[in-house]
Amino acid sequence: MTQALDELTAQMLDAAKAAGADTADAMAVRGTSLSVDVRGGTLEEAQRDESTDIGLRVFVGQRSALVSSSDTSSRTLSEMAERAVAMAREAPENPYAGLADPAQIATDWDVAALELQDPTDEPTPAALQEDAAQAEAAALGVQGISQVQSASAGYGANDIYLAGSNGFSGGYRRTNRGLSCVAIAGTGAGMERDYDGDSRIFQSDLRDAAQIGRTAAERALLRLDARKPPTGTFPVLFDERIATSLIGHLLGAINGSAIARGASYLRDAMGTQVLPQGMSLLEDPHRPRIGGSRPFDGEFLPTSKRAVVEDGVLQGWTLDLTTGRQLGMPSTANAARGTGSAPSPASWNMELTQGTASRADLIRDMGTGLLVTSMIGSTINPNTGDYSRGAAGLWIENGEVTHAINECTIAGNLRDMLLAIIPANDARTHLSRVVPSLLVPGMTIAGS
Repeated sequence: MTQALDELTAQMLDAAKAAGADTADAMAVRGTSLSVDVRGGTLEEAQRDESTDIGLRVFVGQRSALVSSSDTSSRTLSEMAERAVAMAREAPENPYAGLADPAQIATDWDVAALELQDPTDEPTPAALQEDAAQAEAAALGVQGISQVQSASAGYGANDIYLAGSNGFSGGYRRTNRGLSCVAIAGTGAGMERDYDGDSRIFQSDLRDAAQIGRTAAERALLRLDARKPPTGTFPVLFDERIATSLIGHLLGAINGSAIARGASYLRDAMGTQVLPQGMSLLEDPHRPRIGGSRPFDGEFLPTSKRAVVEDGVLQGWTLDLTTGRQLGMPSTANAARGTGSAPSPASWNMELTQGTASRADLIRDMGTGLLVTSMIGSTINPNTGDYSRGAAGLWIENGEVTHAINECTIAGNLRDMLLAIIPANDARTHLSRVVPSLLVPGMTIAGS
């Protein structure tokens, strides 16, 4: 008989107390995943996984340890607790470690309003195979596509439950349905590939399989006959698919772990301009049907909306309890954790202010420069913000796309780049990070 997750976490806490822990918290995740790969219209691989994973964190004074397992027997729970307490007693003291005060923890939330779970039945392997086959067929139906590297469909469901000796107990269920296709154009040494895909909580929201296949094919064709760009300083437009990486670097620089270590180029930037005036970066962990939504964080604190950047000015760091205590600030309820990892700061749903111009408008107005559609590798100095990445995309001449580009490097400084960005209006609003295409007016391009 499958044991309820709330009972499982309660047993872990009881075992921790019996083993000598002063305080403890526990996490249990029961998951199901199903994936299907299609090649040549036939099933290539199907995989189903079911598992229950548990994690226990104990505190002895201000010393802590974390243990995890996939065995949920009573004997294992007792052994885990004893091992964790023994480890904690040998661990160094951390004056900032510890559970949330009972007055801080979430006591009331509405999981149903977040729509994290699709109530419809789990899809059959045949249904997933049909989706993947449709995407593959649509890609192969586009003239110039030589093959499809992969067409995959998947489904996942996770029940997540957290409990602590500070009185918290709660959980929720999350589902996910995804579909992707990678198409290859050309032959021999001239082959190029690109992809498209979609991932949603609700299966009914998933984009049409044939559309995903065609888009992957069209993107692959655009990359044919690529050449190196000239070396120099040019405007660079980051396509919406990868523009989120720029905002990701900003979020990494204001992460409490980096700030507490002093390892961030924005460590002294609180209250200063980090984005153009008029642009804001808002965090909302309560958006319905969005992957980054959650009613409480990994340390049981209630999540809420906040402005990370408002009118271009940095408003605050992203903190969990430990980094908040270290910096003398309250947690922003951004603790993420797994059964085998302790809480650490992470960002939830983010939305950057969109512009009024379309991507086509920015291409027209940028004159001569590079539209980046993919990047590889990176050399980014977190202390200075110096930025250098390999890139590929499309060359723009006199406001029009002329040919494909590869084997080039784009470089600049993140602080200068982010202060100068010009946003388009093409962000996909169903993503956890809503970021449009972003134009940086001047970057160094190293090509031929």
